[in-house]
Amino acid sequence: MSSENGQGAGAGGVPPEQLALIRESVRKAQAPRAKPRTWRGAALAKERPVARVLVDKGVLHLDRYFDYAVPEELDEQAQPGVRVRVRFGAGRHRVREGRREGGGLVDGFLVERVDESEYSGPLAALAQVVSTEPVLSEELLGLARAVADRYAGSVADVLQLAVPPRNARAEAKPSPDPLPAPPAPAPGPWERYAQGPAFLDALATGASPRAVWNALPGPEWADELARAVAATLASGRGALVVVPDGRTAARVDAALTAVLGTGRHAVLTADAGPEKRYRQWLAVRRGSVRAVVGTRAAMFAPVRDLGLVAIWDDGDSSHSEPHAPQPHAREVLLLRAAHAKCAFLLGSWSCTVEAAQLVDTGWALPLVADREQIRRAAPLVRTVGDADLARDEAARTARLPTLAWQVVRDALQHGPVLVQVPRRGYVPRLSCTQCRAPARCRHCAGPLEAAQDSGPLRCGWCGRDETAWHCPECGGFGLRARIVGARRTAEELGRAFPAVPVRTSGREQVLDTVPKAPAVVVSTPGAEPVAEGGYAAALLLDGWAMLGRPDLRAGEEALRRWIGAAALVRDHGAGGTVVVVAEPTLRPVQALVRWDPVGHAARELAERSELGFPPVSRMAAVSGPPDAVASFLDGAELPGDAEVLGPVPLPVTGPGPARRPGGPPPGEHWERALVRVPPGRGAALASALKKAQAARMARGGVEPVRIRIDPPDIG
Repeated sequence: MSSENGQGAGAGGVPPEQLALIRESVRKAQAPRAKPRTWRGAALAKERPVARVLVDKGVLHLDRYFDYAVPEELDEQAQPGVRVRVRFGAGRHRVREGRREGGGLVDGFLVERVDESEYSGPLAALAQVVSTEPVLSEELLGLARAVADRYAGSVADVLQLAVPPRNARAEAKPSPDPLPAPPAPAPGPWERYAQGPAFLDALATGASPRAVWNALPGPEWADELARAVAATLASGRGALVVVPDGRTAARVDAALTAVLGTGRHAVLTADAGPEKRYRQWLAVRRGSVRAVVGTRAAMFAPVRDLGLVAIWDDGDSSHSEPHAPQPHAREVLLLRAAHAKCAFLLGSWSCTVEAAQLVDTGWALPLVADREQIRRAAPLVRTVGDADLARDEAARTARLPTLAWQVVRDALQHGPVLVQVPRRGYVPRLSCTQCRAPARCRHCAGPLEAAQDSGPLRCGWCGRDETAWHCPECGGFGLRARIVGARRTAEELGRAFPAVPVRTSGREQVLDTVPKAPAVVVSTPGAEPVAEGGYAAALLLDGWAMLGRPDLRAGEEALRRWIGAAALVRDHGAGGTVVVVAEPTLRPVQALVRWDPVGHAARELAERSELGFPPVSRMAAVSGPPDAVASFLDGAELPGDAEVLGPVPLPVTGPGPARRPGGPPPGEHWERALVRVPPGRGAALASALKKAQAARMARGGVEPVRIRIDPPDIG
């Protein structure tokens, strides 16, 4: 029976639809509750109970994420980015997809938390959250993955370089509050460059210009870098500067303090010690400071809202990381500039072939001064060649040519004199005795080497013998290799100028600065101290010891070392003079005389393009015991256009500091093969080598096989 106005209603006049909902609610309330998800009796987190962890195992076949259960007591602490400890298979690694049984505790990073695991079985639980500080951001993880793929390495290895070890005391200290953005700086010394003020304006207005900067000689480069950083901060963005060593970082630090004041930037160098460096790193990650200057490891600094990445002197070997996967700071910053769409600045007194390639492809624009400005800022450069040495009795008896002696004598009346002497241990390559052109293989253009048993010449790349070499430049048949020792340079100069103090700067003790009083400063390349007011003169001795190195970059490196020393000398108007002892007809010497490192790099790039040399082509070195290298190359699915050069024997090394990092163990005979691919195929080569190495390690290969993308010493 229904009411007049309640047609179709249920008991009490409730419509059937609502009655059905009420009955369903009652049924759910009376039904027994489901048991919470547990792991070995322990309750798990109610939301997103699965943690994906990147374990700190730098082996390629384990370069992936592993799923772990999140216990309820760790729910709040186990957030993405924190450090954790998990149980991971030890010994044989009893590993199945998503599950670990037994094993010891290993460190790792919690990457993300999800609702379900792709693995259907029970999961091991997180053992510990080491710290609630989220040190691994999504941006840093993406960069680590890109670097690992670029260099055929593992993400865990990259993160060991990118994230410093934890320091509990540093974590416990709060970071200061960030300061407001500074005003845009005045151009200052950037006005010496035609496009300098425009470059600063672009940074200050939030644009992202990309430039290769050929800095003028003198000390102003640090101030120019600081102003570029200040302009970026003025736009509300962050900035990162990577330099080769602690001495250079100290100079940029002082310049940043002068331009920005204190509290706006952090210095990340190994000299600071683990606690201070980690505290500075945390201040950057937390956003307390937006500008960073540091050495090689700072290339991964987690700067927020990155607006500029800059590198100074990218040709310095200190920018190349010796630990796996051995990335180069320049390439990492190029990846960061591409991913963050930020500005890029590569600066140096000299110019590498890689920098010239960035300009040649149009990816970056040149930032240079005009020739008149260069002539005013550079010192006078004079040369002493082989013909001069042959006629000079003083040079034959004391290794100090008459011209050099006269320049030193006159310059010591006005200030200190720098004498650059190559390091001991430089090994020369073979070259034509007439025109000095490098002796190269007719098959692959690799460097020819003399056999120790007086046998035929042999290529250092492909290993072929060369029995009938002649110079393709001049037709000559003679070869030369010249090593000049430098052990007694300081003593010889001390005897030549007994009234003047002689200081040395090198491996045992590196001087940072010297006073402006007259003195002779003998230094190895890269250890030259800065003189107050600049040096009155510089001598660059034994040029063939650097030009004759068995290295593709011998000329480029010699010019970089020479310009690095000459840039510390006063300009020509103030009487600054540089004397280089090397054949004046050689390309690097001519580039020094004209002060034209950019032109030298452009010509080197064109020559390498014709010969298929890096950086136009991409190369990888595969080294290890002969059987292991052969087996690895046979099993690798290399790109179809890859060319394998060699293998050739590597020198047998002995124990101690003379052993080359990454070389064969003492007493073992190793071989190295070079794999070359055309432009644009570098990613395919790295992927193929990484897959082959991962498969080899998964099979339990015991003999070591080492892979290095873009090896710096290919001869």
